[in-house]
Amino acid sequence: MSTTDVDKGKHVGVLNTKNSKYSWLTFSIITITLWGTWGALISIPEQNNFPAELGFIMWALSMIVPAFFALKSVNWKLNTGKFSIIFGSIIGLLGGVGQLILYSGAIANGPAYLIFPIIALAPVVTIIMSLIFLKERAGVKGWLGIALAIIAVPFLNYSEAGAGGEHSGWLIFALLVFLAWGVQGYFIKYANEKIEAESIFFYMALTSLLLCPVAWLMVDTPMAANWHWDGAGLAFTIGLLNSFGALFLVFAFRYGKAIVVSPLVNCLPPIITSILSLIMLSVLPTLVVGIGMLIALISAYFLAFDES
Repeated sequence: MSTTDVDKGKHVGVLNTKNSKYSWLTFSIITITLWGTWGALISIPEQNNFPAELGFIMWALSMIVPAFFALKSVNWKLNTGKFSIIFGSIIGLLGGVGQLILYSGAIANGPAYLIFPIIALAPVVTIIMSLIFLKERAGVKGWLGIALAIIAVPFLNYSEAGAGGEHSGWLIFALLVFLAWGVQGYFIKYANEKIEAESIFFYMALTSLLLCPVAWLMVDTPMAANWHWDGAGLAFTIGLLNSFGALFLVFAFRYGKAIVVSPLVNCLPPIITSILSLIMLSVLPTLVVGIGMLIALISAYFLAFDES
């Protein structure tokens, strides 16, 4: 069953909690938890001889699972109008292409300690576009939270120098990912005004799958990779954390302000990643990361309880 115009007031999905004042916060917290856990585990398949590009393919396949549950929750009512298809595909392509560029371009050629602080500032793009085009506003607490989140992100993504190469093109790749994910955040919020969140996620999953052949061709000998449970199977399982997090992110944008949701879901996952790393690997966060964690927690308080 499909539909071109869905009455959002009669939304029947199991995730419909629009009447709850802090429903956006609930979805944001779920996203933060899932993405923080994903960040702590994402490198394991690659350590088991399963390249990151192939990991992208398993992640794209994992997107099918939350897409299935999302559409089922609305009785398989998919928005099929031109606007839905175009903007759903734009959102999916921005996210998928950003991931491909990150794995194959930025990280492969540059130092992670410089790349991730740049990419993690993507909410700045979302905030600026939302202020200009969506006319969103925040209260005093909201603006304090936004400012602190932006300050916290480089601290949270800091790592010691010396890792990664120094190829001159990494900065261009990092900036492309920064722009792609920042613009994606804006379009998720914009599209949520006219498309059901479940349909947005369906098109995100579909476009991610369409990019899989590109990721396959990026690997010299893909069949030589570890396609067993500790390689491909683990990559798929870990990908589910990211996929379900992306689904809940769409709902967070639907019910909350983009200028608040975007910095919140970008500055807190690294804290969970650091805590899990401490537990699993006995790795203590550096002083710089510790400062970032404190700033992020203060930021989260202001963002969560902004009364604007």
